Amino acid sequence: MKAITVTASTRPEIVKMAPVIRALQKHSIPFTFVQSGQHYDRNMSQQFIEELELPTPDYGNEVRTSSQAEQTAQVMTYMEKLLERVTSSLVLVEGDTNAVLATALAAVKLAVPVGHVEAGLRSFDIHTPEEHNRRLTDHISTFLYTPTATSKTNLERENVWGKIYITGNTVIDAVVQHLPIAENKSRIMQKIPFKEFALATAHRAENVDDITVLKDFIAAFHEAPIPIVCPMHPRTKKRLKQNGISTDNGNVQVLPPLGYLDFLVLMKNCRMIITDSGGMQEEATAPCIRKPVLVIRRSTERPEAVAAGFAKIAGTQKSLILQAMETTLKNTGQLPLTSPYGDGDAAERICATLENLGFG
Repeated sequence: MKAITVTASTRPEIVKMAPVIRALQKHSIPFTFVQSGQHYDRNMSQQFIEELELPTPDYGNEVRTSSQAEQTAQVMTYMEKLLERVTSSLVLVEGDTNAVLATALAAVKLAVPVGHVEAGLRSFDIHTPEEHNRRLTDHISTFLYTPTATSKTNLERENVWGKIYITGNTVIDAVVQHLPIAENKSRIMQKIPFKEFALATAHRAENVDDITVLKDFIAAFHEAPIPIVCPMHPRTKKRLKQNGISTDNGNVQVLPPLGYLDFLVLMKNCRMIITDSGGMQEEATAPCIRKPVLVIRRSTERPEAVAAGFAKIAGTQKSLILQAMETTLKNTGQLPLTSPYGDGDAAERICATLENLGFG
């Protein structure tokens, strides 16, 4: 029987692979679950696996380096050795991290086909490492699972050789499956002293490693027209400390890294989301969340969220972020009732393609 290797390394990958893993279990498709190691902090990975009640990974790797080249090389070496021992007819990867590219490269070098979940996203900003990773992964994948027609068009324009399927994004599946559980289990709102607040996150290297941008983010949060709740990514915390930037301000509540269920509840209860995260741009469009998003970047690989009216690219300058917040607060128009990223059945569609390929 054909077997699949399912890999995940970061919190977004774990969240977006969770519905796929459940669908594989439902359809009795055998798989090996590998935590490929880009995030070794328990709060960044294992906590999510436990909260989502996923099976314990069959194999796990820990990468303890901040160098992108070393990170990619370590994951590639680990996955090559693992795939030489584990029988696999297909490796499923999700997203655009260094670990995703490293895993895909290790697989194709061993002639193991790759299925790329969330294929075809493009920011058209070559300065971001994620853009390198997603483009390269798409061009060496045999099966490409795209969330939207736009992402399919991107792949067709680039003449990828793999087979393309439009499935929707599994992140909507994850929100639909987990928000009811989150609202029942999470107690995070008991820690929030504000009646109305904006949920803010920042972690991308091109932002937090740039001291000018990082200072603008914190200054904008301090001067924001509504209070800011900011779960702090370890990378961001490290850069703030290194540069002597203080977050102390009555308008900002800094929280430690949170589990997925707490994050869902904060998204559900906030007034708006301010983020450089791609996944949160998608999650905000889920019918049970439906929140406006200010993207604190120069570009986004989620243009569908912008076109639908959920997201706005605010840039990275303090004045632009504050202006975008004011505009959002004044806008009383209703957001769309449906998500451009699907109806919550993406994982089932992916499994259907696998069954047609002889898995299960």
